[in-house]
Amino acid sequence: MTEAMITLARSNAEEAGVSNVEYLLGTMESIPLPDGSVDVIISNCVINLASDKDVVLQEAYRVLKEGGKLAIFDIVLKNPLPEDARNSMKMWTGCISGALLEEEYSEKLYHAGFSGASIEEVKVYTDSDVLPPLAVSDSVVDKRNVEF
Repeated sequence: MTEAMITLARSNAEEAGVSNVEYLLGTMESIPLPDGSVDVIISNCVINLASDKDVVLQEAYRVLKEGGKLAIFDIVLKNPLPEDARNSMKMWTGCISGALLEEEYSEKLYHAGFSGASIEEVKVYTDSDVLPPLAVSDSVVDKRNVEF
């Protein structure tokens, strides 16, 4: 978040008469909260945008209370992306280039301290869902390698 986003959020909360909320300026790599102070963390296609997902997951684990819950809604890959797709800014901003393979995600969660993590398949995207709107360029990406 930026200072402007915090200011707008506070203004909106005040206008709505909401008083049980607090906005803090921070990053997901350095959460400005004490250890073990959070009951639930929900992330919606944000961790895929992190360059160091290990640090993000370790921070989440640090701030969660014992027995706390982490729910991540991100794209998880079933197969590796082609290199040109992984390097595409359009695919990055679409939360695709930064996506991890299922095994990688599970491993990172385990190493961060999470036990009993599971990946639940909600929607399977096909190449027609993603390409050509997020195609790397005007040329066609080898669609056989882009499976989610």
